[in-house]
Amino acid sequence: MKLTGNSRYLWQLQLVGWVILFILWYLVTNFGLINNHVMPTPQKTWHSFLKMKSDDNLISNILFSLRINFIGYLKCIAAALFVGFAIGLSPQVRKMFSQQVNALRFVPITALMGIFIAISGLTIVTKINFLAFGIWVYLVPVVVQRIDEVDTTHLQMMKTLGATFWQTVRYVTWRSVIARLSDDIRILVGISWTYIIVAELAGIQGGLGSLIFLGERQSNVGKVYAVIFIIVAIGIIQDAMFRLIDRLLFSFKYQ
Repeated sequence: MKLTGNSRYLWQLQLVGWVILFILWYLVTNFGLINNHVMPTPQKTWHSFLKMKSDDNLISNILFSLRINFIGYLKCIAAALFVGFAIGLSPQVRKMFSQQVNALRFVPITALMGIFIAISGLTIVTKINFLAFGIWVYLVPVVVQRIDEVDTTHLQMMKTLGATFWQTVRYVTWRSVIARLSDDIRILVGISWTYIIVAELAGIQGGLGSLIFLGERQSNVGKVYAVIFIIVAIGIIQDAMFRLIDRLLFSFKYQ
């Protein structure tokens, strides 16, 4: 993809921003402004990263976390669309369940890990379902909101043309909601990385969350920060991929 002048300028500014943050990090950690037991130097973090590559099967742990997150995304999106459309399209279902679904947003998700373990044991499925649920509770209300935002003019036009309820859902509601929801999904799927430690501590089987936990137990703050930076890098790449997919599927939004 060819960069325009504005895009190139934006990339340059973003790069300058990262460089400034790195310089500040280097200065405050190397000149004793922050205790290195709290925040390691860039050098120590880099050394910990290299050590993890050789001693902790870093690539395998990254792939493990990516796998459970990706499957969790798919499960979450499918379940959120099903429940969200049921609530958004049916007044009766909305009256019965909308308050309960909205209330789930205030539940401390990390406290529910024990329930997931009791249901499916210390398995990878448990981790996937936990991560999916952590996104689902926020995504369902958004789906309902997007349904409510569908242009009434288009709905009235379909009604005037004699379209059935399901034809209206298929050709107007579904397309409008999915086009708008793509941005919401891109933002919300990042929530799963905030629960990664809790999920991967259930019967430790690998993953970046388990590496953070081990780093904390070993008092190896460099290792902890190295894994955090890896997760941030994955998040940036993931976000860029979602944006690219969004442009390919819904190009009309960018015209």
